[in-house]
This record gives sequence, structure tokens and C-alpha cells, in this order.
Amino acid sequence: MAKITPKASLGNLFKLSYLDDLGIPTEEFLKDELPKVHDLHPKVRHYLEDAINLCLPAKVHLCDGSEEENKALWKFMKEAGYVVDLPKLENCILARTDPCDVARVESKTIISTVKRSEAIPEHLEGTEGKLGYWMSPNQLSDAIKERFPGCMKGRTMYIVPFSMGVLGSPLAKVGIEITDSAYVACSMRIMTRMGHDVLDWIDHHGGDFIKALHSVGQPLPMAEPPVSNWPCNPEKVMIAHIPSKREIVSFGSGYGGNSLLGKKCFALRIGSTIARDEGWMAEHMLIVGITRPNGKKHYIAAAFPSQCGKTNLAMMNASLPGYKVECVGDDIAWMKFDPDGNLKGVNPENGFFGVAPGTSHATNPNAMESLKKNSIFTNVATTSDGGVFWEGLEKEVDLSNLEVTDWLGRPWKTGSKTPAAHPNARFASPCSQCPIIDPKWEDPEGVKIDAILFGGRRPAGVPLVLESFSWQHGIFLGSCVSSEATAAAEFKGKFLWPGFGENLRVLDWILRRLDGEDIGEKSAIGIIPKEGSINIAGLSPAPDMKELFHLPKDFWLDEVTEMTKYYKEQVGKDLPNEMWRELEDLKKRIETL
Repeated sequence: MAKITPKASLGNLFKLSYLDDLGIPTEEFLKDELPKVHDLHPKVRHYLEDAINLCLPAKVHLCDGSEEENKALWKFMKEAGYVVDLPKLENCILARTDPCDVARVESKTIISTVKRSEAIPEHLEGTEGKLGYWMSPNQLSDAIKERFPGCMKGRTMYIVPFSMGVLGSPLAKVGIEITDSAYVACSMRIMTRMGHDVLDWIDHHGGDFIKALHSVGQPLPMAEPPVSNWPCNPEKVMIAHIPSKREIVSFGSGYGGNSLLGKKCFALRIGSTIARDEGWMAEHMLIVGITRPNGKKHYIAAAFPSQCGKTNLAMMNASLPGYKVECVGDDIAWMKFDPDGNLKGVNPENGFFGVAPGTSHATNPNAMESLKKNSIFTNVATTSDGGVFWEGLEKEVDLSNLEVTDWLGRPWKTGSKTPAAHPNARFASPCSQCPIIDPKWEDPEGVKIDAILFGGRRPAGVPLVLESFSWQHGIFLGSCVSSEATAAAEFKGKFLWPGFGENLRVLDWILRRLDGEDIGEKSAIGIIPKEGSINIAGLSPAPDMKELFHLPKDFWLDEVTEMTKYYKEQVGKDLPNEMWRELEDLKKRIETL
């Protein structure tokens, strides 16, 4: 590695960044409480030096996570035209992206291991694998050499030290993201616990951290001006994970899931590898605390496919008298058994990264309260009074005297053929702003998980709720979860179950089962509620409970056939024998219907 010359030393670059980009006087950086370059752990210093030599940024800024820094970065982005202010809301901004950079790109998201079998299952020959993408270390090395040399020329490199989980928690992990996007740096401040304390932690704990390198992939000057003033490189997008090195490398996209590397990349993909090695679990699950009228509280973790109401469930308002619902987290759960055998869970994130369309006071009032201030919006529409708009707010925002600008920056009117907001438009808001945030959401020891739920949009033939026969059967059920593309529990044009806050009635049955009530009966597919055991008092019209728990034999035989095909084609020899036995047992039980 070529040594950095004194003129381009890390210390000088830090000072330039503070002075020129953020307007913070040099002496602020030189205060004793701020880390100096020579104070950094050697592993950190070498990582930063390697990244600088590779990416060749014009400036470097070491983020401290302070309010002063955040204000300066927002000011810089507004003046540069990267974001616009939202004066109707308190301390909120909006970013509009290039239409080619609006979501996670699964086909460009890869795992790099020596052996392919370490990353993804061996799918059946002649079929397309759908459970991940693999790249050899040599191929990844070539891809990095093709993309990263000089990729930050003319730009500022932001160094973001962050912790997933409360720093010092037995379940917390730390990382350093390097990025050339101020949007990413500011979003990471919301989504993670960011600042110099993380560097101190690394220094006192052996210098270990997750390495996360990100670039939008557009060195300056650009050949063409960026669309929507959002630099990205769609043709070269790559989001790579190297589990053996605890490293993430992301190029070409500025969108949240591809660039906020503490989220899915670290918390789930690299996190699941660390969890496997250390004996815990990194799961794509919400955690919610529910207190019954008798004062007994249970915490539940739940997994749902994307846009199936996970955030709505995590933040629901209690619809039954005497109940209290509190949110620990809406997206990711890290869980580990404690010495007493209790499963403890934490939300490693510090913010919500929610889908805006469909969110309203009718569907999720607590999310609407959470996003009113200190939030970063992406690809929503704006109103001429300085507010925001998206599909789902038609009954809550009076547009009669307002002009609307859509997510592409074009005038928009009700009845337009295109949506006002992109379907994957997002809000990033601090968890601490949620009105029903659980008092233990930052407990370093975590909360005791009493049940794990798997769910989705209910296909006809699947009961509204069922309990597994055993842990093994529960794992099997989790592997079988599918989701309808249309609305939940719809039958012959009518909704069979109201959903949203009324789902507490289903959770009520689950909690009563946890407390030992005899309100379940065995069926061919699991334990389902006894007749009359789900509280439907006050629902109008009354739901058709018989239809909600009907088990059509033909439907379930087709399900067994589909699951057999899925297991053979997508998982093959990697599927544990126990799952094959569960599938065979299910088939035998269905045949007796």
C-alpha cells in the first residue's frame, strides 16, 4: 500500500472538511474531547487509509453524530440542491432520487464466500435459484477493482462510526461506514447510534468492527448532470457481503437499503453469520410488548413479508379495553438465550425506515406522529404549503387549495395516471419519537420474547391464526409462509377480517394461550382457536369465523405439492431431513380431512 503523503494526511483532510463543507471552525475539531487521527486504533486507521488510497476523495470528514454537525450537513445538502426543506413539518427534509435508484436491488446483492454452498442453497439444475446470489472472492476482487479506484474524486468522504444496539449491550455490534453521500451520513444518524463513543469502544475492545464501504459511484466532474440531483450509477450497482471478513462493499446506489449499510446488510446478512458463529439469532422481525387487562405483559417477535403490515402491527393502537401496546422495534430483532434459558431480544436500530404510501392516521396513527419532526423523507410528494403527501392520505390532506409536486418533481393532481409518491417512498424517523415506544426499548439486556409469529396477507384457505404443534413444526411453518399480492383476508369481494388495530383480538387469543388457557384445538395444520374463543364483540359487520378457519382439502393438497416443489428446486440437499418429515406428516394429516 502506498503511504499517504503528509499533505493528504487524515488530520489535514478532517480539518478541511470541517472548515469548508460544514462551516465549523478548525478549533472545534481540535478540542481535546474529539479524537485525533493518531488516537484511532491501528485497525481503524489502516482501514481508513486503505479506503482513502482506493477512493481518492477530495476531503474527509469524521462524523461525530452531534446536532451541530447534523444541522451543518442539512444546510450543505439544501444549498447544494440535494434535498428540499419541508417547512410545514418540524426539522424535516425531502430527497428525490433518480428513478433508476428507488429500491433494494436483490439481483445485485451478493454474498462472497470461498464455497458457493456457504452462501446459498444448491438449487435444482435447470431452475433459477431465488434464495440469493453468490460471487467468488476472486470475482469480487475484480468487481471492486473495476468500480472503486478513484470513485470519490472531487467528493467528501464521510466516516460514520456506528453501533447497532445500545453501545455496551451484550447484543450490540459496532461498525464504521465510509460513504461519499451526505444523505447516507445523515440517515445513519437516525437509523443507528452514531458518534465518537463508538471509536472509543473499538479502541478498548480489540479494534474489531464491521467494515462498510459505500460509494454512489460518480466521481466529479460527472459527464452528465445527475437526475434529480441524485448521483448514482445504476449500471454498476453492487451490494456485496464478505462474511469471513465481516465486511460490506456497496457501489452505485444511494437508496436506503443499498446504502445505509447498518440495516439489512449488517443487521441481517452479516449479522446472521455472526449470530450463527456466536450462538444467537439475527431476524427480520418486529418486537412488540402487549400488556393484558390483568397487568401481565408479554413481548412478541413477528416476521411478515414486505408491505404486509409489520410496522402497523408494531405500532398498533389497542382496540380492546384494558390492553396496552408498546413498540420495541418494527423491522429487525437480535435474539439470544440468557443463562436462565429465556430468549432475550433487542431492536438494534435507532430509527424507523418506513414505507410512506398506505401509512395514515387510519392505518397507523403512531407512525404518523413519529414522522412529524426530525425526519428524512425520500420520494414522497410535496404540497405547496410545505407538507408531504402520498397515496393513503387522500382523506387526511385537503388538496383543494394546494398544488402538489410528485416524487419526480412534476405537477400532480388527483386523478393523475401516475402516483404522487413512489410506491417505495420512505420516511426515516427516530424511534424515540414514537408515542408508544416501549420503556425497555433500549434495555441493553433486551426483553423476554414469549412468542414468535409468522404472517402475511392471508390466502383463502389459511386460518386467521394457528399455533404450531412444536418448535420444529413452528420452524416448518415459518419456511412455508407465503403472501398474497392483494389485500388480506378477502373473500368473494368482501373483507373477512378488518385487520389493523383489530388484529389485537388475534393477539389476545395468542396471549391467553401463553398464559395457559384451554382455548385451542388440534387441526390438520396446527392448533386453531376453539369456537367463540376469539373476542369479536363490537365488530360490525361480524366476521364470518367459520370461513376464516375453513380448511379446504384441495387447497392444502395443492399447498403440499407447491412446498414439495419449492423445497426440491430451491433448497434441495441443504434442507434438513426434519423439514421433509414435517411436510410428509402434513400431507398425511391433510389426506384425512
